[in-house]
Amino acid sequence: MKKRFLSVAALLVATFAFCNFACGEETFPLWPDVAPGAASSDVKPTYEYWKPENKTSDVCLIVFPGGAYEYLTLGRDAKQLTRFFNERGVTVVVLNYRVPRPKNAPKHLPAWQDAQRLVRVVRSRAAEWDLDPEKIGALGLSAGGHLTLMAATSSQTASYEPIDDVDKLPCHLNFAVPVYPAYVLEDGANGPNAQRGIDSPMVADFTFDDKTPPMILLHGDADAYSPNGSIAVYAKLRKMGIPAELHIYANVPHGFVGNPPSGKPVDDWLNRVDAWRKKTGF
Repeated sequence: MKKRFLSVAALLVATFAFCNFACGEETFPLWPDVAPGAASSDVKPTYEYWKPENKTSDVCLIVFPGGAYEYLTLGRDAKQLTRFFNERGVTVVVLNYRVPRPKNAPKHLPAWQDAQRLVRVVRSRAAEWDLDPEKIGALGLSAGGHLTLMAATSSQTASYEPIDDVDKLPCHLNFAVPVYPAYVLEDGANGPNAQRGIDSPMVADFTFDDKTPPMILLHGDADAYSPNGSIAVYAKLRKMGIPAELHIYANVPHGFVGNPPSGKPVDDWLNRVDAWRKKTGF
């Protein structure tokens, strides 16, 4: 009984601490009615708006959770990211995109539609939320890293037919932070890289259009989803003359976000992202 009481007390302390840096979370439906391709309005992707208690930035960071396009890692991962950036005065929006993978379409199509819609929604609410509509970025983990790359490289490709005035707005990102992105290479297009991603071309998912923004990519070199994917993206950006930064952490596996401190350089990855964000004007 005592152990259970302590666990409840610890949860209350953590909840109080979480509420102490943000004014609170609001959840909104992403689509006004039925999402594109959905069988009914019962399929309701949403987004969470987290306003910092001490708002000092006009930047909005969209978070795309991971989960292999089968589920969403919304708990520990999203909380850590929301806390970190809210504490630094940055507004955070978390996308609860559609999962699991569709049976008769590309694995990422519903999520990509949700991502493009959310960027437009954030842009439409920029004045209301006191944000700069040209300072919208995305940070995604694993499958969410792949989704970040889809949103960042392919904004000039329509993933769905317009449904309202919001869809008249552009859906490009101004910066992107793919973190251990999955499914970047043909070796590993739908799962871990069987051949470690060696000498594998990139998948054809990414367009790398003229609105592709600056990026910072982070990956562990012991990741089953090969860091060669992040390296390939970095090389492509460099070839296009788009500013990019790349961090590969030695002996670090997949899913390091949210892990307790390990005493390794990877512990500082969020500070590296924040420093890059400020250096690039976001």
